[in-house]
Amino acid sequence: MLRFRAREPMNSDLLIRTSPYGWLMIVAIAVSVWIWSRIGKRDPRLVLIYIGALISAFIGAKVAYVAAEGWLHWNDPNRWLYFLTGKSITGALLGGYLGVEIAKGVLGYKTPTGDLFAVVAPVGIVIGRIGCVLHGCCLGRVCEPGWFTINDADGIARWPAAEVELLFNACAAAVLAWLRWQRVLPGQLFHIYLIAYGLFRFAHEFLRATPRVAGGLSGYQIAALLIAGLGCVGFWLRQRRGTTPELFAPAVQEQ
Repeated sequence: MLRFRAREPMNSDLLIRTSPYGWLMIVAIAVSVWIWSRIGKRDPRLVLIYIGALISAFIGAKVAYVAAEGWLHWNDPNRWLYFLTGKSITGALLGGYLGVEIAKGVLGYKTPTGDLFAVVAPVGIVIGRIGCVLHGCCLGRVCEPGWFTINDADGIARWPAAEVELLFNACAAAVLAWLRWQRVLPGQLFHIYLIAYGLFRFAHEFLRATPRVAGGLSGYQIAALLIAGLGCVGFWLRQRRGTTPELFAPAVQEQ
């Protein structure tokens, strides 16, 4: 049976203990840059679109974290450490989507790019969640010990929240890569990922140790619903246009 437990206060050696997480975040960015740069050889504007997505995703991740739980630490002596290290995947997806659309509008790029981000995004999240596992953050709720539970730094059994999300995104990356290779639903893959991740994250959030801010829901659940809704709207609009991206067909010819 699940039990509630408050998060442990952040201590002064946070920056030292976050080093594995920080390095893996750098690796995640480097991997996504490598993937995107290979694809971006077809059009230099794609690299600029990716940079726009990266910057806006970072801003979105910070804003979502502060809105969901960062404000709760304002009176904490280590509040600046919370604000510097805190970030949210849900905010990153929302901010990144907005950044892509703005960059494409500025550059006059009309071809859909979502299928490319559909593969890159979950790969980056997988690497980031490995950092969460090593760092011991993004904890699940306290529960009775079982074969599936993970002990935290104090030896308390918890739901394996970071591990479950890592597994979800690893499976999503594999499925989306296969769909892209097979040319299934061209131009819709990122919308499918947004819908799937938004619904998954909304449900999974009930098992995570995050503050509840509205009607028993966490700020991340509200963001997750926005992500799923954005994916549904994008899917519907793309279906109405009936657009097949030019970048999709050559994907099967890459070596």
